[in-house]
Amino acid sequence: MVITGLILLVAIAILVWGYRRALPYGTVGLLAWLQSVVLMAPWLLFFGLFALGIYINLAGVLLLLLTSTGLYIYLGKRLRALGQDSLSTQGRAAVSAVESGAEASAPGASDPLNPPPLDPLAIGQAAQPALAVPADIVIPPEDLAQIEGIFGLDTYFRTETIPYDQGAIFRGNLRGDPATTQAKLAEGLAARLGDRYRLFLVENLEQKPTVIVLPATTDPAKTTPAQWVLAGVLAIVTLFTGLEAGAILQGFDLLQDGSRWGAALPFLLALLTILIGHELGHWVAARRYGVRLSPPFLIPAWQIGAFGSLTRFESLLPNRSVLFDIALAGPAAGGIISLAMLVGGLLMSHPGSAFQIPSGFFQGSVLIGALARVVLGEALQEPLVDIHPLTIMGWLGLVITALNLMPAGQLDGGRMVQAIYGRKTVNRTTVFTLVVLALVALANPLALYWAGVIVILQRTLERPCLNDISEPNDARAALGLLALFLALTVLLPLTPSLAGRLGIGA
Repeated sequence: MVITGLILLVAIAILVWGYRRALPYGTVGLLAWLQSVVLMAPWLLFFGLFALGIYINLAGVLLLLLTSTGLYIYLGKRLRALGQDSLSTQGRAAVSAVESGAEASAPGASDPLNPPPLDPLAIGQAAQPALAVPADIVIPPEDLAQIEGIFGLDTYFRTETIPYDQGAIFRGNLRGDPATTQAKLAEGLAARLGDRYRLFLVENLEQKPTVIVLPATTDPAKTTPAQWVLAGVLAIVTLFTGLEAGAILQGFDLLQDGSRWGAALPFLLALLTILIGHELGHWVAARRYGVRLSPPFLIPAWQIGAFGSLTRFESLLPNRSVLFDIALAGPAAGGIISLAMLVGGLLMSHPGSAFQIPSGFFQGSVLIGALARVVLGEALQEPLVDIHPLTIMGWLGLVITALNLMPAGQLDGGRMVQAIYGRKTVNRTTVFTLVVLALVALANPLALYWAGVIVILQRTLERPCLNDISEPNDARAALGLLALFLALTVLLPLTPSLAGRLGIGA
């Protein structure tokens, strides 16, 4: 109850802070803030009532999600319309300024009988001024001149060049649609310098579109032989921890009674099915977009066999929609498999099933408790409940999937938040997630272990996409909201009062 209340207070504080940040941006800022409110409103309402012991049924939850999605799509259309109007106005103003400047300074412009000669290379392109170039830019001068030549009034009007890492930042003003502009600039760069450089369109600290060009040598590194060996070692360790977890569930220790490993084998196979399904989801989505992935680095866990895996991108991603699709595909595949196991196990459960667990265990998850109440009915009011082993594996699979959907760093949930809301937002959600895990660790040491995994291995964000400006469409945002919502319902426990109303527990 205390943790739920803290989550609500932090969420409200984030909304208030966002409102104050949005005010200077006028209508556009307020519409963007309202989108955040619309996305968070179902969570705030659901968990606010949940903290008060009031349960919203499935129909109510679906109505909240559908209403939120509809409002989000409407606000998104308004924002895009305002953005296009703003870009059009800026473009017309820039054209007028350049034309008037050219007329005032061109020799013979005042004499209609002596017009200046036309330069066919300048038609449709900005007459960029000669800007001073800092001497500490690493890019060779001849390459830099070629790069600066790709900019124009109809794409990106460069105003300043500054050094950045092994490349350069080109400040200026974006003209037109970000996706179209980035593609056009990248095409021009490739035509002039081949495959030697990469062009990124990102937001700077002032949230203005900025172009960064880096050499191809800064592309993501491929997996080294030592890393392949590490992935193999972690896979072998996970095989053992999966067997040990299955043994513990059946009441014996594999280290002390290794001859009974066959009894734990079905649990290991079920766990591997979930993990492999998760990774296949990532792989299929990545293959669709031509993105290379590293081998999965499994995270073995003594309690539940594995916490999932870590997978790196070995290619630059073209845009944030691709980042979202690849990040969501893994949890979607693993979650569907786990949910099918859970429901199948519940349906096959009957008096005399292989496992007996206290009915109070079903109070440990909102989603699982609600599903068990629907399928098992009055049986959950008994002190012990007979369940099929597949129920346990589906349950563990959902927990693994939900943990990977936490909105932090390079976890799947963090990648989804970065794709939908940007890098600043995922930085905040990462800190928020770590704070919540630290609070939960006071009651469950398992949360502290997972917080350590995030801090040590996953706290950094994914590198920007080539087009890091264009946001995913509203349908993806709604799917991300639904995935994060379902993850919370898996991890959050039922309150005693709500469990009593549902008839869960003796």
